[in-house]
Amino acid sequence: MALITRTEEMLLLVVCKLQDDAFGLSIREKAEDITGKRYSVGGIYVPLDRLVRKGYLTTEDGKPTQERMGRPRRLYKITPEGLAMLREARRVHEAMWAALPDLVAQQLRPA
Repeated sequence: MALITRTEEMLLLVVCKLQDDAFGLSIREKAEDITGKRYSVGGIYVPLDRLVRKGYLTTEDGKPTQERMGRPRRLYKITPEGLAMLREARRVHEAMWAALPDLVAQQLRPA
């Protein structure tokens, strides 16, 4: 199974956290809240579109809203393949962290 980028992993996790409220702006805001980093519109939508093309996310139109002048929001949902990719990414991260020598692991512990 091919690995995904850290940004793609983060976006998949954010979509999981937001569940039925996962649309572009909410995803961007949650990602910024979690990471403390500012993201451009392209910094969110380009990897989201890539995740849809890879089959890890699906999209559907939500209900039109007045605040969007009658246009629907594009809602994102994780697919079973997306969940499998997150499990694999977690397995790889845990294996990499577990393989550290004790001295290095001690230096990397949170202060």
